[in-house]
Amino acid sequence: MGFRFEYFADLGLYGGRMKVRTSIRMASALMLLLSIGLVSNAQRRREGRWEFLGEAHADGRVDHDTIHVGKGGAFRTIQFEIKGGAIEFRRVVVHFEDGPNHDIQVRDRVVAGGRSRSIDIPGRRKIRSIEFWYGSAGWGSRRPTLYLWGTR
Repeated sequence: MGFRFEYFADLGLYGGRMKVRTSIRMASALMLLLSIGLVSNAQRRREGRWEFLGEAHADGRVDHDTIHVGKGGAFRTIQFEIKGGAIEFRRVVVHFEDGPNHDIQVRDRVVAGGRSRSIDIPGRRKIRSIEFWYGSAGWGSRRPTLYLWGTR
């Protein structure tokens, strides 16, 4: 004796085979929509997340450094994080793999443990490298490290 849907129809739980098929189709459609929603939500979380792009160590002798970005893909914003001492930014130039450079006038002082403002990159472009010019902010014997972050 096998399992039969007619048994449930006789009990009045589903109201027949048509309702069982409709219920299965509705459940399948709901599962499909939920899985699509989860995938798109995961993609959105990835797009807004800060990714580490590189670092530079201010040595006190030179007021100019370059960070070569090794990650592929386009970025929408960048941000600098400073540890070990404050840095006074004067200028930032973003070099792209495709097209002209983007010159950013930055006159910010970022303290040790702080971050710069988020800097918008025009048109989600692939970054080859970022040059920055800075001044000492009373380092003493400690030399700051600059960490570059970006969002896609």
